[in-house]
Amino acid sequence: MASPVFSNTQQFKADPLLAQPSAADLEQQYQAPAGTPGYVSGERMSYSGVIGKSAGVGLVTIVMGAVGYVMAGQSAAAYMLAMGSGLVAFVIAMIATFQRKGANPALVLLYGVAQGFFLGAITVGIETSFDVPGAGLQALVATAITFLVCLALFRSGKVRYTSKLRKVFLIGAVSYLVFGLVNLGYLIFSDNAQGFGLYSNEITIGGFTFPLGILIGAVAILLACISLIGDFDFIENGVKSGAPKALEWTAAFGLIVTLVWLYIEFLRIIALLFSNR
Repeated sequence: MASPVFSNTQQFKADPLLAQPSAADLEQQYQAPAGTPGYVSGERMSYSGVIGKSAGVGLVTIVMGAVGYVMAGQSAAAYMLAMGSGLVAFVIAMIATFQRKGANPALVLLYGVAQGFFLGAITVGIETSFDVPGAGLQALVATAITFLVCLALFRSGKVRYTSKLRKVFLIGAVSYLVFGLVNLGYLIFSDNAQGFGLYSNEITIGGFTFPLGILIGAVAILLACISLIGDFDFIENGVKSGAPKALEWTAAFGLIVTLVWLYIEFLRIIALLFSNR
């Protein structure tokens, strides 16, 4: 399991060429032109296609993030609108995730628009509330560097998405989800809740006192990195198995979802680290 976007799509789960082909599969392969791999007719998924679509959705998200940053920083109404766009992005993500034939391109781009506007608004809100100007740019750079490091490690073959790593991610992701729900309840019902809720509570380890959110955030970033490795693995499976070209949009969507997660975690850690400087 990595991004649920990929886990829900059969072509990303395993290479169908490694499975026992049926009589129909063998007939289709026999009838295919020479040099045509796999059992999929028509255009197939490619690395260049995934890169292009991922870059496009990422650019839309960043541009709308800049728009949300400027507008929400100048207007309370725009900030509230951005909160609504965050909910819209969540609904779109749920719909796109469970589209078994691949994410709809229009939905993926709309997700980038809504999510970008939301991220821009919460970025300026956090920078203002915690007095950490430039936190958004730092989080963006940290996200880009982390993505490139994970990609380099995967391409080198030194880090692979093994069954053990998959289990670690599953346990960690479920635990983090439970913590997030508990923190939400704490923010809503506790009179002492402030800032990021439980993330803002301080702990002392080895004589050093720091917000709990820094430790939790470090674990979350590690989980997001594992998710990225899993994303790369599923994309590789899709390309090697000759998955339909339409699934490039699903691949792009899955990557953006993981990168958004990374950005939010970095943004929160930066705010907690430097808000009390």
